[in-house]
Amino acid sequence: MEELLAQSQFTQLTEGQIIKGTVTEIREHDVVLDIGAKAEGIVPAHEFNDVGELQIGEEIEVYLERLEDRDGNPVVSYDKAQQKKNWENILAKCDEGSVISGRVKGKVKGGLVVNIGVDAFLPASQIDIQPPKNLEQYLGQTYDFKVLKINTERRNIVVSRRELIEEQRQEKRRKLLAEIKPGDVRPGTVKNITDYGAFIDLDGLDGLLHITDMSWGRISHPSEMLKVGEEVKVMIIEVDRDRERVSLGLKQTTENPWEGIENRYPVNAKVRGRVVNLVNYGAFVELEEGVEGLVHVTEMSWVKRINKPSELLKVGDEIEAVVLGINKEEQKISLSLRQLEPNPWDMVRHNYPVGARVRGKVRNLTSYGAFVELEEGIDGMVHVSDMSWTRKINHPSEAVKKGDEIDAIVLDVDAQNQRISLGMKQLATDPWDEIDTYFKIGDLVKGTVSKITSYGAFVELKEGIDGLVHISQISEDRVEKVKDYLKVGEEIEARVIKIDRDERRIGLSIKAAGYDEAQVRAESQAFSSISGDELTSLGDILDEATR
Repeated sequence: MEELLAQSQFTQLTEGQIIKGTVTEIREHDVVLDIGAKAEGIVPAHEFNDVGELQIGEEIEVYLERLEDRDGNPVVSYDKAQQKKNWENILAKCDEGSVISGRVKGKVKGGLVVNIGVDAFLPASQIDIQPPKNLEQYLGQTYDFKVLKINTERRNIVVSRRELIEEQRQEKRRKLLAEIKPGDVRPGTVKNITDYGAFIDLDGLDGLLHITDMSWGRISHPSEMLKVGEEVKVMIIEVDRDRERVSLGLKQTTENPWEGIENRYPVNAKVRGRVVNLVNYGAFVELEEGVEGLVHVTEMSWVKRINKPSELLKVGDEIEAVVLGINKEEQKISLSLRQLEPNPWDMVRHNYPVGARVRGKVRNLTSYGAFVELEEGIDGMVHVSDMSWTRKINHPSEAVKKGDEIDAIVLDVDAQNQRISLGMKQLATDPWDEIDTYFKIGDLVKGTVSKITSYGAFVELKEGIDGLVHISQISEDRVEKVKDYLKVGEEIEARVIKIDRDERRIGLSIKAAGYDEAQVRAESQAFSSISGDELTSLGDILDEATR
């Protein structure tokens, strides 16, 4: 036995080496080899590309993993022998940074296994420019890879397909940048979509397609027109070779609808369109794809008071309008709804001639007057100065209130600016024309205090005429505050000491009520020497400051 053993190869076999074996039997699931050991080696059939190509008696190389397993049989592997030979071959001809071909063998955590003669690891981040979501599509495919790292101790190789693609793209990018020019139309693929546009891959060079260059019409978001991965044809608008940036246009590949716009939509023509957007100042109407007109809020109605377009229109409405004007350079069309109907202001001069007496409802009050509705959409305005001949009206609310039905006289008509001036006081005769028949210097009169100011008190006399008792004419004593001596609604007796027809003022004196004719004359002369500005203008300022 010792002689037989000595004659065999068994004592020469070493674990971890590649040895030769002879095929003695080919079974369904494994192949039996004579390796010169005490027992035969068994190799699983799946380790061979095609087990049917093996022949009995054929000599093949296998890797000796162990001399004996627990059953005393040697453990051998055809696949590992090939791996070891390939690994040694790879190390001999392959360095980090070199390019090698390989076939994707399977999926592992974090990436793929690639057979390049030996198993190499392809991280998911190195598969393509964008890490793919589905790795199944790469199984069984053969690609070129760049060797990133070789670890001889662990027998580990990391490869990248992405780096090769990026290098190819960089070369294509340089070539494209050198040859493209504005106006060129190029095919591309939608790579990414943002709120402001889309990035298009021009086969190695990314260009920006801004949302404003996607359509001649209105779009709210790029996703309305494009989706990632879609193939599109775009026009080169601008090329920045230094920064490697390209601006693209999609709408520029089609005819500009604004060409010949004046012929299709002449001024004063009636057109139809669809309301596509409402803003505070008007409504945008799409006349055709890429062409919109604006109906300003002031052009929506002759008579209705439109504060917001939504009071009359809603998005999606099909409407008719009249073209007011076209600005081709700015791509703007002005439209009007009210021009579809006759302008009621064209008949205002006929319906409301100057001097005519009219009746209407007070619709609104402002600081300077009252707006009176004569008919729907037609207002007249009564200025505060035209409300009374005799009273000083500071605010229209002193004479009228909103909702009142009032009579007035038409003073002026400005149809072009849509204004009608009305007067209330013109309904009566101006009492100041006959003031001498009502009051004379020295007359003793009675009246009611209507207003208290810092400089005196206004007293309502007959015929609605107001007189002023200056603070200096209340008492013989010095008066600091008018309200300490007089109250609104109080009836008083006073002398007329001044009549100013030009300024429409009557000066009264309470302290002179008991004076004789000579004293009244003297007081009147003294009071008349005080200027009107001193009596009222300064007083008005003080009055406002003390309210």
